[in-house]
Amino acid sequence: MSTIFTISILQSAIELGFIYSLVVLALFISFSILNIADLSTDGCFTLGCAVAASMTLAGHPVLALFCALGAGVISGFVTAFLQTRLGVESILAGIIVNTGLYTINIAVMGFSSNLNLFKCDSIFTMARDFIQNKMGESAYEILVTGGWYRLILVAVLVIIIGILLSLFLGTRLGLSIRATGDNAAMVKASSINPKHTITVGLCVSGSMTALSGGILAQYQKSCDINLGTGMVTIALASLIIGETLIGKGTMFRRIAGVIFGSCLYRFIVAVAIRINVPAECLKLVSALIVAVAIAFPHLKQNVSFTKQKYIQLAKRRKGGAS
Repeated sequence: MSTIFTISILQSAIELGFIYSLVVLALFISFSILNIADLSTDGCFTLGCAVAASMTLAGHPVLALFCALGAGVISGFVTAFLQTRLGVESILAGIIVNTGLYTINIAVMGFSSNLNLFKCDSIFTMARDFIQNKMGESAYEILVTGGWYRLILVAVLVIIIGILLSLFLGTRLGLSIRATGDNAAMVKASSINPKHTITVGLCVSGSMTALSGGILAQYQKSCDINLGTGMVTIALASLIIGETLIGKGTMFRRIAGVIFGSCLYRFIVAVAIRINVPAECLKLVSALIVAVAIAFPHLKQNVSFTKQKYIQLAKRRKGGAS
C-alpha cells in the first residue's frame, strides 16, 4: 500500500485536479446553474489547448492563455447563438459546435495531429526561473527540486479564478444567470432577457474550459487533437463528487466543493493507474465513478428511509408486546 499512496502521486493528482477543475467549474455554470447540457466541452477544451500551444510555440506563453480564454468565449458564444437565436436544442447545439471545432482545432495546430512544446518557455518555466533568480537556492531546493512550484502556481490561478467567479455570481448579472437556470419564464417576466444571461453564462463557461486546456498544454508540454475526448464525463464525475461530498450552501462553498471533487477524482484515477488498471479501462472507471456519484444520494436516502422504517416497526412490535 505504501507504494500506491506516495507524495509524488498525490502531488501530481492535485496538480491535474486543479487544472481540470476549471472545466468542472465551467460545467458547474452550464449544467448546475443554467441547467443546460453543453456537449461542446470536449472540442472547446481542445481548442484552448491548440490555441495556447500555437501561441506558446510562437514565444508568447502568457499571451497564449489569454488567447485560449478568448477562443473559449467565442466557442461559448456560438453555442449560445445556436440555442437562443436559431432555436437549436442545447444538446444538438453542443454536438454541432463540438463537431465543427474538430476541423478548427486541427487547422489551428497547422493541420498536425499534435504539437511538441518541450523546447518552449511556459508559465511553469517562467515560475521556475523566477524562483531561481529571485528567491535564492534554499527556495529553489524546496520548490523546484521537489516540483512544488507547479502545484503552487496552478493552485493560485484556480483559487483566484474561483474567488472571481464567486464574486461574479453574486452580482446582479450573476444572480440573473442563476435565476435563469431556476426559472427562465420568471426571469423574462422580470424584464431580464434570458437569451442574454444564457449567452453570458456559456461564454464564461467556454472561457474557463479553454483556459484549462491552455494550461494543460503548457503543463504537459504537448497538444493532441484528441486530448479533449471524454472531457464531459470527467468533468461531470468531478462535479457530482464535489456536490455530493460538500453539499449545497453558499456559492463559495459550492465552488470549493467543485475544485475538491476535481482533485479527488484525479487522485482516484491516479490510484487506479498505480494498481495497474489498463489504460483502455480508464474510461470505464470514469463511467463507474459517475454512476456511483450520481446514485449515492439516492442510495443514501433509501438507506435512511429503510432504517427509519425498521425503527418504526420495532417500536410498534415493542408497543404490542407490552
